[in-house]
Amino acid sequence: MRMLFSRVAPAYRRDVPRVALLALLIGMIAAALIDHPGYTDAFYYYNAAQRMVNGLGMTDAAVWTYIGAPAGLPIPSHLYWQPLPSLIAFGGMSLFGASFGAAQLAFLPLYALLAVLGYALGALLGKSRRIAWLAALLTMFSGYYFPYWFTTSTIAPFGVFGALSLLSMGIGRKMGAWTWFVLSGACAALAHLTRSDGLLLLIVLLIVALWRVPLRSGALMAVAGTVAYAALMAPWCLRTLTVTGALLPVGGLDTAFMRSYDEIANYPPSVSFEHFLSWGLENILESRLWALSVNIGRFIGEQGLIALTPLMLYGAWRKRREPILSGFLLYAPLLFILMTFVFTFPGARGGLFHSGAALMPFWAALGAVGLHDLLVYLAPRRKWRLNQAKIVFGGALAVLAILLSLMAFSNQRDAWNNSGALYQALSLPREAIVMINDPSALYYFTGNMGVVLPNAPPSVIQDLAARYGVTHIVLDQDYTKPMEALWRRQDVPFFLDHLYYDGKVRIYRVRTQGADREPN
Repeated sequence: MRMLFSRVAPAYRRDVPRVALLALLIGMIAAALIDHPGYTDAFYYYNAAQRMVNGLGMTDAAVWTYIGAPAGLPIPSHLYWQPLPSLIAFGGMSLFGASFGAAQLAFLPLYALLAVLGYALGALLGKSRRIAWLAALLTMFSGYYFPYWFTTSTIAPFGVFGALSLLSMGIGRKMGAWTWFVLSGACAALAHLTRSDGLLLLIVLLIVALWRVPLRSGALMAVAGTVAYAALMAPWCLRTLTVTGALLPVGGLDTAFMRSYDEIANYPPSVSFEHFLSWGLENILESRLWALSVNIGRFIGEQGLIALTPLMLYGAWRKRREPILSGFLLYAPLLFILMTFVFTFPGARGGLFHSGAALMPFWAALGAVGLHDLLVYLAPRRKWRLNQAKIVFGGALAVLAILLSLMAFSNQRDAWNNSGALYQALSLPREAIVMINDPSALYYFTGNMGVVLPNAPPSVIQDLAARYGVTHIVLDQDYTKPMEALWRRQDVPFFLDHLYYDGKVRIYRVRTQGADREPN
């Protein structure tokens, strides 16, 4: 513990529970204001947890991608996405009841731990309680991330376990202690059990352990981290092997070969390297340049809270030789490169945002350090009183972060709390199995099982109806491009009967074999 804090260790130790309690209070208030999971990922993880609580096992009543999906409903859950967010929600619901609020409660300690990590990094890098507190506040009020800490998604667990893994490997490298790499490897596994790209943390761990380190000690640190990682990953790999025949979820690497994000819903699920190359070099380069511009904007706005960006980059430069940042300084650019130039469409559509959660305590601490070092440089030149400047500028930065976080929270809360209107207004039969854009949200609000609207011509609906028992098709204005004719009620296949249209939603019924066709 002595190396984690400065010489005034008792004062720092007293601050830690204060930071945690403040974060828990903020988290409880924010969570209480959110009524529903809010978006596809969060609906998916919550639904899986609810089914486990209800004794239905790890099963899924909504197919959101056809990659690796077997026929029939329900299907085994978490064939594509990882299980830990659902398991965390399951823990909360097992203790406090089968409700979304109960699931949220299990994520609040993660938010508190994240704030403590921000404080610890501020103390380690800034050697100042003022810097540590500012880092903690910037971690808690993290701008566009703020509302996502309190729903059933990957953001909170990946943020905590990813950051812990990076910090532990940095401390382990600084101290030359293999025990820290055990913690880092275990946290890397927990991050991987949250998101598939958590595997990158293990790769970073191995580089940090082995790079410019005596072979014997480096090998010991690498082996310790790898063994801890493998021990925690093994049970889930065995489950995946039993269900799918593969150790890891199928199809994840195929997303590198997408021509657009809509191809996540291809049917048949045909994304291949040959398909990607046939797109042509010009399109491939244009897509990467598009993702670069999007992800630069995401980095500045989401990870950098706009105004914090130059300060945290300045802080990172000033602390670039600090051993505890060795994992972070490797992981951050590697993540950006992968989510821009390799997994281009998933990365630009949210992959960078979700996996970037692990960087937020670091950026918060580096932003606080960068502000401090900049003021130390500017104060004598501008004839400012240094302590007064620290209070004014540090306070202004904290207020800006709080305002940006509250604005993001207000916008997301309104959208999430009103996200059920479309599904509840459909009034479909309870036994209907529905093809729709977001079957996970549909299941949450109505209990109807469903499959995702495919990125394919309407002719494939007949095959999907036979495969999954689909009875109704619901299209809204976000239909996939091949479904445009069906949205416009043109060239309607013989096996579909038109039921309803109000300008925002169009509904078809799949005609059972032998039934008379209704006029379309």
